Amino acid sequence: MEVLLLKDVKRLGKAGEVRQVADGYARNYLIPRGLAAPASAGAVREAQANLEARARRAEKEQAEAQRLAGQLSGVTLTFKARAGESGRLYGSVTPADIADEIKKQTGKTVDRRKIALEEPIRELGIYRVPIRFSGDITAEISVRVEAQGE
Repeated sequence: MEVLLLKDVKRLGKAGEVRQVADGYARNYLIPRGLAAPASAGAVREAQANLEARARRAEKEQAEAQRLAGQLSGVTLTFKARAGESGRLYGSVTPADIADEIKKQTGKTVDRRKIALEEPIRELGIYRVPIRFSGDITAEISVRVEAQGE
């Protein structure tokens, strides 16, 4: 039986591909779980259109990420925080704080999960923080943490 894969199936194929499988495998496993559908001409056309739309959307998102990375590269964010005598902060600067500050200064929204800060900043100083948008697109911003009294 020929089936159109609706989702990626390990050791069988990727979504959108048409595969020849045993009748029982298709009827009892693939189709009931929503992994495949019988391969009719209309279903194949629809799957092809969905793949093309997904590719266009991914290309558009890639271009948007590239543009945003270009705008954010070289941006310096300054945080005023309470610190002790040794330069240790009483709180910390987290990825959420950095995302909020980017939104305030540039008007661009960046998801806090894309900010690659291994652990929160807990001391005064200047830090280079990478932002990973997608795949190989990254921007590096500078974060300056100063004592509140300065």
